[in-house]
Amino acid sequence: MRCMVMVKATRESEDGVMPTTQELADMGAYNEELVKAGVMVAGEGLHPSSRGARVRFSGSDRTVMHGPFDATDELVAGFWIFQVDTMEDAIEWVKRCPNPMIGDSEIEIRPIFEAEDFGDELTPELREQEARLRETTEARR
Repeated sequence: MRCMVMVKATRESEDGVMPTTQELADMGAYNEELVKAGVMVAGEGLHPSSRGARVRFSGSDRTVMHGPFDATDELVAGFWIFQVDTMEDAIEWVKRCPNPMIGDSEIEIRPIFEAEDFGDELTPELREQEARLRETTEARR
């Protein structure tokens, strides 16, 4: 199973406080462990929401809101994509992570939908399209 592992933002990360050399080294060592174990598919840190935007959808209307965004506990400061056998495996890997923030922090783990999760609603034609798109995006990396 694949899962998205999201590092929740903090006031410090939203203020642009950068990690120390030691924190970067610790996280690099953790990421290296993940890669060697075949767990890490992708992972990146994100700039503060002040550099981002949101697009709100309402029917055919689109409204653009530029950051910063207030609810720090609802923002994502970084992420990994893990490939693991079970949610318990993902939890165990996250528990080994060095604290990604100054002070208290939180990491959320969510399974990623796979084609089989959609059942018969994902027709053979849609499955072919999904496979083609995935193949194309992977070839571009």
